[in-house]
Amino acid sequence: MTERPEFSHRRERHGVVGPFSGRQLVFVFVAVLMAGVVLIGITTPLGNTGDGPAAVDPKATAYLISSPPPVGLKVGDTAPGFSVANADGSTYQLTDLTGAPIRLIDLRGKAVWVNFWTTWCPPCQSEVPILRDVSAKYKDQRLVLVAISVQETDPADVAAYAARYQLGYTIGFDGTGQIFHAYKAYGLPTQVFIDPNGVIASIVASPLDEAGAETHIRAILPTATAGRGAGPGARP
Repeated sequence: MTERPEFSHRRERHGVVGPFSGRQLVFVFVAVLMAGVVLIGITTPLGNTGDGPAAVDPKATAYLISSPPPVGLKVGDTAPGFSVANADGSTYQLTDLTGAPIRLIDLRGKAVWVNFWTTWCPPCQSEVPILRDVSAKYKDQRLVLVAISVQETDPADVAAYAARYQLGYTIGFDGTGQIFHAYKAYGLPTQVFIDPNGVIASIVASPLDEAGAETHIRAILPTATAGRGAGPGARP
C-alpha cells in the first residue's frame, strides 16, 4: 500500500499586511520618516524670517567670503566711519570710483543705506536692480545709498559695470577690504541701515527684495527718526 504524505496542521505564515511582514513595514516606515525629516531640513529657511527691520530675507543667501567675527556690530551702535587707522599711522580712506573721498560724517542728517557687494557675486548681481530702483525712489526723501565694492582689482572695472547698468548711486571702492572688515561683515551682500544720527538701525546679512529694502529704508528716513537722540559720537 502506497504511503500517504503526513498531514500537517501547521498554519501557513502570512504577512501583517498582504505579503509584507511586520519587520518590512517597520523598515518602510522608518525610511519614509527619515526622508520626511531630510525634506523639511532642506526646505526650511535659515535664520529669522519674521517681520520687522531685523528680519532676514529667506529667499536668498549671502556669498560668504570669510568667517563670522566673534563680536559683530549691533543695532544701536554708532556706525563705523569710512576710514581706518593703519598701523604705520596713516589713514585708509574710502573713495569713490574717481578717487574722491567718501566720508560718513558728511552724510549726517540723512538716511544711509550701506551695501557691501562685488560685481562678480551672483546674489549681489541679482540685487542690483533693486538697489538702483529703490534708491532712486527715496532719493528725494534724503536717502543716500553707498554701495561699497569689496576687494576688486580696479575701480575702472567697477565703473564700467556701473555704466552698463546705469547705476546712479554712490559707489565706494574698498580694494583692501578694510572698511568691509571694520563693519564686521563676512558675506556679500551685507546691508547696514544707518539713521540720520549715525546710529545703526538694522543689519541684514543677505540680499533683500524690494519690499524688504523699503521696510528698512522707511524706518531710517529723517521724517521717521525725528526726535530721536543723536548717537554717542561721530566718525569720518
